[in-house]
Amino acid sequence: MQSRTVRPRRSDEAFPRDQHLAWAIAQLAVDPVAIDDDVAAMVVNRVIDNAAVAAASLSRPPVVAARGQAEAHPAAPGATVFGIEGRWSPEWAAWANGTAVRELDFHDTFLAAEYSHPGDNIPPVLAVAQHTGADGAALLRGIVTGYEVQIDLARAISLHRHKIDHVAHLGPSAAAGIGTLLGLPAETIHQAVGQALHTTTATRQSRKGEISTWKASAPAFAGKAAIEAVDRAMRGQTSPAPIWEGEDGVIAQLLDGPDASYEVPLPEAGEPKRAILASFTKEHSAEYQAQAWIDLARRLRVDHPELLEPGAVRRIVLHTSHHTHFVIGSGANDPQKYDPAATRETLDHSLPYIFAVALQDGRWDHVASYAPDRAGRPDTVALWRAITTDEDPEWTRRYHSTDPAEQAFGGRAEIELTDGRRVVAEIAVADAHPLGARPFARADYVGKFRTLAAGVLEPEEIERFLAVAERLPELRPDELTGLTITARSVPAAPKGLF
Repeated sequence: MQSRTVRPRRSDEAFPRDQHLAWAIAQLAVDPVAIDDDVAAMVVNRVIDNAAVAAASLSRPPVVAARGQAEAHPAAPGATVFGIEGRWSPEWAAWANGTAVRELDFHDTFLAAEYSHPGDNIPPVLAVAQHTGADGAALLRGIVTGYEVQIDLARAISLHRHKIDHVAHLGPSAAAGIGTLLGLPAETIHQAVGQALHTTTATRQSRKGEISTWKASAPAFAGKAAIEAVDRAMRGQTSPAPIWEGEDGVIAQLLDGPDASYEVPLPEAGEPKRAILASFTKEHSAEYQAQAWIDLARRLRVDHPELLEPGAVRRIVLHTSHHTHFVIGSGANDPQKYDPAATRETLDHSLPYIFAVALQDGRWDHVASYAPDRAGRPDTVALWRAITTDEDPEWTRRYHSTDPAEQAFGGRAEIELTDGRRVVAEIAVADAHPLGARPFARADYVGKFRTLAAGVLEPEEIERFLAVAERLPELRPDELTGLTITARSVPAAPKGLF
């Protein structure tokens, strides 16, 4: 990897285009390097993973609404939409599919200076591939670029520190991935990347307080915006530049300011793009930093059954990283994180709630664990409100470690019982993490798809999709439309403007 220094520049400072970060990303996108076999296999895994979580979300209101908007925009040749048959304009297909993929917060993740769900790149790249008649090999290259760009940006540039939503890395990555897919020239990709960043930079209020349905829609909006940015760039339209480094650009005005400097790692020319292998998926339908805690809670339930006795627990403190404490822990100071009437989106971002339910139930279900009657159980509420989080500098250091063997997303639970006994246990990574107790492999992705699609898709449709997805790198253009799922039935969309 080549580390690229990125810092703001005055308008009167000589700064040629070939030094812009957006130009470096465009050069990465046009580099025709071969795709390694293990990278190609992981792309297949993540396409299956996306379809799995989309299948489970097809009847949820944000997905129904987004699908309804897409249905108002039929197109030929067009792209497919999860759940239904037909073809629609690619930007609207990406919008509907992106919302379906993100709604349950159940697909892949990468965490570093910034956090991300790089699987969000797949819906826009796939939609454009289907619309333009690309083949599986081109789709594969586009997805690999999208993952590489988003993960490399997340390694170096923190957005959440300045309350900017993480989709500001997704707009540029999706635009670059589409550029690779279509074989566009670097100049066109450069303009698309700049426009995509400019139009997808928003605040983090979407993940704060009473979290709304927009949480699922934000990455889908970024994917849609990326497609539109590519379309404009292909028509010769230009974008603000330098978009990251400009005097009034993103870094100087929204991030670390005019004196900031970042070291962004990007593959050198001819170097394989392998960033997807640094990401990891979820076994449980909850925010990624809760994954390890669910696994620890399940383990504690078995090892210490005394914790389940009524009134046994006086308090639990979860010592963890800065990010976990302040985003999904008590450090967020969001009263909604302790409210039994909170939205599913809010409960998904409440580590105290998640730990309490996982400890009591010994499992995590994408529906039952968030049900209102489950959240409102008096014994659960009592345990939930006895749980707090605290930042531990060592877990913060490990969270930000660049050494995969040391990086950790868990922490240490200290449990005080009412009879004076104490239980202390810790976990570094989730069981499904590549270094966890049960790392996810192809069979696990397929099993996740079968589980989440059961009852939503016909058995024949489940097998058909899997057969197509596992051949992704060799699919012909006419087979690419098979990378979708058709449900037994879906709810009708509410009426809107379209």
